[in-house]
Amino acid sequence: MSSTQSSQRVSSSRLVFPVFGAALLGFSFCLPCANSKPGVAQIVLSTKLSDEEHARLKKLYEDLHAAPELSFHEEKTSQRLAKELREAGFTVTEKVGGWGVVGVLKNGEGRTVLVRTDMDALPVREMTGLPFASKVRVKDTDGTDVPVMHACGHDMHMACWTGTARWFAENKKEWNGTLVFIGQPAEEKGGGSAPMLEDGLYTRFPKPDACVALHCNSDMAVGTFGLTEGPATANVDSVDITVRGVGGHGSAPHTTKDPVVLAAQIIVALQMIDSREIDPREAVVITVGSIHGGTKHNIIPDEVKLQLTIRTFNTEVRGKTLAAIRRIAEGMARTAGLPDTHLPIIKEAERFTPVVQNDPALTKRIGAALKERYGEPSVKSRRATMGGEDFSRYGMTEDKIPICMFWLGTIAPPRASEAEHGGPPLPSLHSPFYKPESDGSLQYGVGALTTAVQAALAK
Repeated sequence: MSSTQSSQRVSSSRLVFPVFGAALLGFSFCLPCANSKPGVAQIVLSTKLSDEEHARLKKLYEDLHAAPELSFHEEKTSQRLAKELREAGFTVTEKVGGWGVVGVLKNGEGRTVLVRTDMDALPVREMTGLPFASKVRVKDTDGTDVPVMHACGHDMHMACWTGTARWFAENKKEWNGTLVFIGQPAEEKGGGSAPMLEDGLYTRFPKPDACVALHCNSDMAVGTFGLTEGPATANVDSVDITVRGVGGHGSAPHTTKDPVVLAAQIIVALQMIDSREIDPREAVVITVGSIHGGTKHNIIPDEVKLQLTIRTFNTEVRGKTLAAIRRIAEGMARTAGLPDTHLPIIKEAERFTPVVQNDPALTKRIGAALKERYGEPSVKSRRATMGGEDFSRYGMTEDKIPICMFWLGTIAPPRASEAEHGGPPLPSLHSPFYKPESDGSLQYGVGALTTAVQAALAK
């Protein structure tokens, strides 16, 4: 920013943070004071969205929550986000890498910042009791009838993302640069960011200098935020194992090679990888999330299918763990007397979800901005989680673009405090009972994401 552009503008080395108060979206700002830290503006303490804007965003959130779509099926969701961006004044391109949406807003010279929201929901039957709870059921990719729910907060992400886009479009005098707002499909399957990149996200559209996203947190209070420098989420690998055997009558197991028993032995043996093969200072999770086999009480089946998720942080540990899974599954089958023609079929997903590596400098800058606006106690340092996020890929191209994803507290403070002090545990993300406290989450989510983008825009 140039100091000659407005008597109320600040230099590009200072941030101008939006604060929600009284205008169309309820925004105001103030100049840095003499004792401000470099790159951080003094903040007006009001954080309230205008009633009109709050109502609009809350309706959007409730609409999205009531009409969730599974990964790779986000057709109506992407259309809604595209509509919101167009109405705000962005130049919008749809169907980027599938159902991806890209909106570009240019505002003079300056840095380019990508702001990402995910759009997909989960095959979960909602049990929140909300009046706008999802009742959606669809056929999944395998043709199975499943319920669908926004159980990971992507509906809240989209509402906060929309409110942030609207602020920047309405307040062009307060910033310079280019914004690339993207709605990404298929985060829950780790398969949305790569197709968008492959479809020219960084070549067809302005290449970002930084990428920013927020994510709902299910154990932090509304009004608090979590940041992690460096590794923030884990590598995620999906492995399908078909344990083969020789079926027969349940009364004559000696005439069979029982794949149910063999699958059970494999499941138990896999847990020895972490405890006996991997350096105990390294984090590894091997979870068998699905086991299916058989059709009747007294029939030993020919096969049992297992679905595994594997979480690691270290590339070497990842490779060693995947190799050990294969070795153990095949070794247990040979021990059971099965020939090589009947060894388990082991299929690793073509793509894995890499670790989110939050750029330390960008994360510090966003953290400082959030502390300046909301107070230091509101910003928490968080340990890395074993969850996965394909937001990571935006920082893994040859350009090595800095990225930062931060956590948004979504739980009513009394409930969060109760759980912290021994009360009933809080539902986790992906739980059928998870529900953000929408009023506070929207207000702080829009405010925090706008602040983070302003920090990333600053030179």
